[in-house]
Amino acid sequence: MSGKFDVVVFGSLIVDFISYVPRLPKVGETLHGTKFTTGFGGKGANQCVAAARLGSRTAMIGKLGNDPWGKNYYSNLQKEGVNIDHIAILDGQSTGIAQINVANNGDNQIVIVVGANNCLQVDDVQACGELLSEAKVLVCQLETPVLATIEALKTFKGTSIMNAAPALENIPLALLKCCTIFCVNESEAALITGMPVETIAEAKGALFKLRDMGCGTIIITLGEKGAIFVTKDCTKVIHVKPFKVDNVVDTTGAGDAFIGALAHFIAEDPTAEMAQCVAAASQVAALSVQKPGTQTSFPRMEETGLTGLSSSSLSEWEYI
Repeated sequence: MSGKFDVVVFGSLIVDFISYVPRLPKVGETLHGTKFTTGFGGKGANQCVAAARLGSRTAMIGKLGNDPWGKNYYSNLQKEGVNIDHIAILDGQSTGIAQINVANNGDNQIVIVVGANNCLQVDDVQACGELLSEAKVLVCQLETPVLATIEALKTFKGTSIMNAAPALENIPLALLKCCTIFCVNESEAALITGMPVETIAEAKGALFKLRDMGCGTIIITLGEKGAIFVTKDCTKVIHVKPFKVDNVVDTTGAGDAFIGALAHFIAEDPTAEMAQCVAAASQVAALSVQKPGTQTSFPRMEETGLTGLSSSSLSEWEYI
């Protein structure tokens, strides 16, 4: 499929307020932090920037508030090479924000207030019809209104990736059925399916439960255990082994690095084996956790060590 854009993202733009702490606080506890920073986040924009840094021609569909944070975000996306023609800055709305605590071991806690992101509606899908017709891959998440996301998935004719995060317990089945690829982590898979997803064997069971719910190709990322997936109409599950990480600094945004990279590699070579795309995306995500911050931690292609989807540095995979 040809297209003016490799990856279009329909989703959220959120400013991160990040506190670094020795450990995550308990309920009611006050801790002294060691450092405070701000950054650009939101799952949608994170995934878009991750793909752009790898070399994809990207465009973002989203909403920002007419405040200093929104204006700064708009400029930052321009610097990252993201097409911003379909990002609106809205009067009377605040830019979405996220409060993030990052512990010394890389674990994090995140609270988001989505603000202007709630204004992304079905009408915006219709207004972006030409853009969507010019793209190879569409990426969506759940930090913006669900009905608009469903409309975007129904409208798009290429390969679509639905990253069901943050997870919904009673997720609309249309979100599962309208996308080409449904991708979640273990906690999201557990919430959606009502099944435990703590081991690879349990994750395999969740894959087939998601298929019963209407999904096609399904990927469950498992952190330090790698990822598993099953493609549409296939009964064989593949486990992509983890890319070794010696020094975890900050896991914030690792899942978004994976999704953005997955979109990039699928757009780059639509004929590639899914295992190769998942392995390459896992490597990008693993590299991101070795640096602080969210978008600032995403590697550029020359930093990945990848020479292509057949690169010898890719993680191994096996049928399970």
